[in-house]
Amino acid sequence: MKREELISKWLDNNLNHQELEAFKKLEDYDDLVTLNHRLRAFKNDEYNTSKELERVLSKIKSKKTASKLWMKPLLRIAAILAICCALYYYTTTLDTTIQTEFAQKTTIELPDASTVSLNAKTFLAYNKKSWKNKRTIELNGEAFFKVAKGSTFNVITKAGNVTVYGTQFNVKQRDHYFEVICYEGVVGVTFNSTLSKLKAGDSFLIIDGKLIAKEKEETLAPSWLQNESHFKSMPYKEVLAEFERQYNIAIVLENIDDHQLFTGSFTHNNMDIALKSMTLPLHITYRKNNHTIILKRD
Repeated sequence: MKREELISKWLDNNLNHQELEAFKKLEDYDDLVTLNHRLRAFKNDEYNTSKELERVLSKIKSKKTASKLWMKPLLRIAAILAICCALYYYTTTLDTTIQTEFAQKTTIELPDASTVSLNAKTFLAYNKKSWKNKRTIELNGEAFFKVAKGSTFNVITKAGNVTVYGTQFNVKQRDHYFEVICYEGVVGVTFNSTLSKLKAGDSFLIIDGKLIAKEKEETLAPSWLQNESHFKSMPYKEVLAEFERQYNIAIVLENIDDHQLFTGSFTHNNMDIALKSMTLPLHITYRKNNHTIILKRD
């Protein structure tokens, strides 16, 4: 066998015993073996495709996991910031509301240092954030306003609106009842798209949709601020409604005309005295039944 064939079969590891013995007898046998070892040192390991693919996928998965571990805290922080921003926007644009219950009164200060006293069962709302640009107050009930000098704002009620020019005034808006009394300065009252301006002592009164003329107001402030309710030629139903608000009690009538006019007053501090004050002048008797007072004309 030729020398080249022996070397080729040796490299392929395909020599039989006889051929291997012949190969060993070659003059350059030692050099060939040495060269072969050196070449093997430079040869790459056998490439395992499946194993390499698994290794690459494992690296990708670990990177995704690491990314998720980074992202979770960031997402939480972003969510918290979003919630905080939403809450801040909501709370800063939300109206400030004050509501009194039965037999409760309170006084608050507006952003311009004006003060508002609220009578029993009264709701008031305004927006503190937008006060400089939009001075609007929503009112349902009765309130006395003492306005800081130079301040103006609007009081919005279901019955009509009151424009403030810097003054002291009382607004009462109840069912079928709307009254504005100016105690100092000037106020504008808009009712059915008609503007009326009131000066100190002037009143504007609407009962059941009708304009009621009133005499000049001589007092300096409404009587309810002193825990008393005063009435002059007022329908009896309005007197009873105010009594219910001040004492948180229901009144039932028997054979009594609640449209009859009443002039008088009652205190907010003593129910028995108050009952006598509003029943004796009309010759009405009363009796108590749990949380109800029954008025009857004999």
